[in-house]
Amino acid sequence: MSLVKPVEYADANPAVKAVYDDIMATRKVAAVNNFWKVLAHDPDTLARTWEEVKAVMAAGSLDALTKEMIYVAVSATNGCEYCTYSHTASARKQGMSDAMLAEVLAVAALANKTNRLANGYRVPVDQAFIPQF
Repeated sequence: MSLVKPVEYADANPAVKAVYDDIMATRKVAAVNNFWKVLAHDPDTLARTWEEVKAVMAAGSLDALTKEMIYVAVSATNGCEYCTYSHTASARKQGMSDAMLAEVLAVAALANKTNRLANGYRVPVDQAFIPQF
């Protein structure tokens, strides 16, 4: 349960409605997700976060599916139930299969394990891995 009541479109101030309208237009959806409705309690954070999401998740060197699968892996690692569910749904719309999800989660789990081992042992970084600019 949220710590604050989600701000519904009908109750939103004009600044929040403008962000909601942009979210719906950009994503081609009829309503905004609960995440945005909760952030709407701080219109500046809502607008700033939406602009960053649009910029980072826009077309770039990585395709949309890869970006969503990275988001799923990080969200699962961070224990964010909301983001894990929402980005898994988005990745599925982009074509992610159950097998791909399993592989993404296996890679994330392995990376977490080996990261913790490397950090725990304080393994020095091999010189060959350090960029020589």
